[in-house]
This record gives sequence, structure tokens and C-alpha cells, in this order.
Amino acid sequence: MSKQRFTSVWDAIEDTPEQAANMKLRSVLMMALKDHITRAELSQAQAAKLFGVTQPRVSDLMRGKISLFGLDALVNMATAAGLRIEMQVLEAA
Repeated sequence: MSKQRFTSVWDAIEDTPEQAANMKLRSVLMMALKDHITRAELSQAQAAKLFGVTQPRVSDLMRGKISLFGLDALVNMATAAGLRIEMQVLEAA
């Protein structure tokens, strides 16, 4: 039995490196949005209004339903929340 090591859970469960990279970015954005909601002590309704989405959409975010969110939607929500997003692209090792 081979003990393969992965740098991320997404590397282990996704079929391709592209899918894993997409999931990593989405999870980082979702965690940042959840943290923002918690730190700002926003209700889901308040967060929805701030992000320009519905309250059930914020509920999905808070429950970690990552498959329901694309990168574009998460970037839009983060920007609406006043968060600054930075991205770094590096050569693969």
C-alpha cells in the first residue's frame, strides 16, 4: 500500500490539478467571507444585503457548500464586502 502525500486536501480528492487549484481558491475566498461576517457580527440578512445576494445564498456560504459557488461569485461578494483580494502565481515546483 502506497502512502502518497498531498500538499492540500484538494490535491487528494480532485481529479486534476486544475480542479484542485480552483477548489483551493474558492475555499480561501469562502473562509475569508465567513470570517468577515463573523468579525463584523453581521446577520445573514445584513451580509446578503452587503454582498448583493440573497440570505439563503449567505446560508450556503456559512455552511461551506463550496460546490454552489464559482470563483466569479466569490470575488464579487468579497469585493462588495470591502475585502481586497491579492493573487500570487508561482512556477510549479
